[in-house]
Amino acid sequence: EVYLVESGGGLVQPGESLKLSCHASGFTFRAYAMAWARQPPEGGLDWISALSSGGSLKWYADSVKGRFTISRDNDMDPVDLELDNLKSDDMATYYCYKRFFSGACWGPFLANVYRDRGRGPQVTVST
Repeated sequence: EVYLVESGGGLVQPGESLKLSCHASGFTFRAYAMAWARQPPEGGLDWISALSSGGSLKWYADSVKGRFTISRDNDMDPVDLELDNLKSDDMATYYCYKRFFSGACWGPFLANVYRDRGRGPQVTVST
């Protein structure tokens, strides 16, 4: 069974940083692309970043490009999301997702290929 466990959420002030980590088990982590999405308190799911199985290919939504950095360590299994220069609009529950098929293929981002997810840490940005 696939398990994705996120950590690292919390309360920060605007302009500060956080690092989210997603630890995985139940599948061959290095074989799957991974992604992060978030859901604000009053909104729908918003896809923000994805990373190829090897870690060299990345996608970012325009809303986070230049501020967030996705990375992975295929030896230790986490996929991390570094959140810099946080804004009030970034306040949300953040979810780690696994692509449902394995392999190194990469193309334009498609949300519907990401299925399994964790429970999601909350990020609160407030003065």
